[in-house]
Order: sequence, then C-alpha cells, then structure tokens
Amino acid sequence: MKNVFLGVLIGACSFAGATARAQNSVTLYGVADAGFDFLSQVQTGVGTTASRLRAESSDFGASRFGLLGKEDLGGALAVIFNLESGTNLMSGTAGSSGGRLFSRKALVGLNSEQYGRLQMGRNLFIANDQWDADPMVQQAYSSTALVRSRNVPITSNNIEYQSPSIGGFSAHVQYALGNQAGAFNSGATGEAGRSDGVQLTYKNSLFMLRGMYDELRDSSGRMSNVFTSSREFFVGANLYVNAFTLQAAYTHLSAPDTPAGLARSADHYWLGGQYRPTPALTLNGAVYYIHVGSGAGDATHDPSGHATMFATGATYSLSKRTLLYATVAHVRNASGSNFSVVNNNPGLNNDNLDNPLPGRSQTGGYIGINHSF
Repeated sequence: MKNVFLGVLIGACSFAGATARAQNSVTLYGVADAGFDFLSQVQTGVGTTASRLRAESSDFGASRFGLLGKEDLGGALAVIFNLESGTNLMSGTAGSSGGRLFSRKALVGLNSEQYGRLQMGRNLFIANDQWDADPMVQQAYSSTALVRSRNVPITSNNIEYQSPSIGGFSAHVQYALGNQAGAFNSGATGEAGRSDGVQLTYKNSLFMLRGMYDELRDSSGRMSNVFTSSREFFVGANLYVNAFTLQAAYTHLSAPDTPAGLARSADHYWLGGQYRPTPALTLNGAVYYIHVGSGAGDATHDPSGHATMFATGATYSLSKRTLLYATVAHVRNASGSNFSVVNNNPGLNNDNLDNPLPGRSQTGGYIGINHSF
C-alpha cells in the first residue's frame, strides 16, 4: 500500500508540474501543523486521572495535502476535481484515514461562474460550514468540543451544489447516499447512512447571517445519538466592526431514534469574537454552553446535564502562509457530565480516556506552528 501511495503522489506531482504551465492546472497544496499540548484530568485508570504533555499535530488546523485540478471548458465553465488526505506530522501516518488514500476529499464536478458548483464524491459534511461563525474557527478547542465533533464529520457518496453569491445571498445543498441494497437509509459498516443538509447565507461588509438544517444518520439509517447521528438546526451571525468581529450562534440537536430512556436532544450556544490589533496579530475568545435534555446516558450516549467552556487564543502571522498560535481552554461540567475541551466521543466508554471524570473540570492548552503551501 505504501509503494502504491508513493507512486500515486510522485506521479501526481510530476503531472502537476507539467500541466501547471498549460492553460489548465493541477495544484499540489497542503497544511503542515505541529506543536505541543497540555491536558489536565486525563483518565489513567478506574477513577484516577493525571495531566499530560505531548507533541501533537493538527491542534490549530488539520494537517493535510491535496491535489486541486481545473480544466477550462470555455464560457466561464470548468471541470474541477479535489483529492485531499489528512496526515499526522508527529508520526507520519495518515490522519483518521480508515484505510482511505484520500480520507478528507475525493470529488469531481463542474464549476460555473454564473450558475455555481455541482460536485460529487467524498467531502466534508455540510455542518463543517459553521467554522467561520466560530470565534475559535473550529480548531481543537472550539465549537466542536461540546458537541463531540457533531459539526465536523466527513461523508462519502455526496452530491452537492453551491450557488454563487447573488446580492449577498448564497446557498449550499448536500445529499449523501448510503449505497446499500434494500436499505436506502443505511450505510456500509462504519460509514454514515443517508445524510443531507441545506444552508442559506447572507453576507455583506457589515454582517453575516447563516441558517442550516441537516440530518446525519448512522450506518443503520437511524438518528440514534444526539452527538453522532441526529438532526441539526443551526443559526449563526457575525458582526464586522472595524478590527472586531463579534460572533454568536445557536444549535439544536435531536435524535428521534435514540433508545428509550436515553437523552435525545441538546442545545448548544456560543458567544465571542476576534480582534485584529495589527495585520499580523489576531486575538480571539469565546464562551460555549451545552445543555443535554432529559434522559439517562450509557457507554456511548451522554446523559442529561450541562457544561460551559471558556476558550481564548492568539495567532501571529510570520508571512502570508505561516503563523504561530497559542490557545487555552477550560470546561466546567455539571454533576454527571464529562465534556472535554477536546472533541472526544460521547458516553462513559472506557476508551474515552481524554474525557474527565463526570462532574470534573478540565483545562487544556497548546502552542504550535501552522504552514500552508
């Protein structure tokens, strides 16, 4: 597999160099992100915890590389493709690949300057579009933490359309097939079932408003866990005032197929902003709050409860492509809740060791460097 992978990459880079000089193009791009992080209240056994300091990749942004291609068909119409794989800089391994050569994106489509973009393949699920309404821009400690990664999944078999901006308005629609015979809503083992979403955005120089509805199903075609397979209603707003960006959002999650007696709804709020005192320096901070509705929990479901997370950070750009970053966060859990500053799995499963013990607070921080190429 390694030799095949290297052969594909070397061949693609050679092709990129040859075609970049022609009218059409293939571009090799990526992000390299590495640093150190600290996390308190990491579980080390039954009822015991300790702090951890480690070297880590992708705290600020996912380390990745990809190929972006375009063939001009004339009349402002082009064929496009995008292949993108995650990677872990500390180990040199593929990041959460599940055996995929291109784990994050593998798609092809048509792009029209007048009519928008239609594309098919594997891609970030539509919920990822919340990133620019998040003061912490969906880095490791951000809006992803208290919803257990519900707003950053990746789905296969997508068909999606993104409109151009018309008078400040734009739309994004996505539909992911499960591809299973005799079970239209189901997906392959370990994959999402049929999932879909629609998003509307209005943006001008003063503010942005965004509304979104999506459905993420499990491999059985059910919405059975509020943080992994559920319905989502999202509304977010940005206000741009000189060097300040003020940001607020609300999300309601519901999982109607959750087993009886377990919590099946949650409400997530955040408020914060960004401040750019100089072109190179950005300061950001936010408060996030989650409330899980009535019901019990188990190994993979969170029980009724609530938590509040405070996060703040800074980035300093050394150039257009390289920045230094530092972020700290603290989460306070109500009795029975075990939310982390990191977007770990829900429930009391003993594999979720980065979650604090129920009712405990947790503090984390990281520093690093992020380079785009």
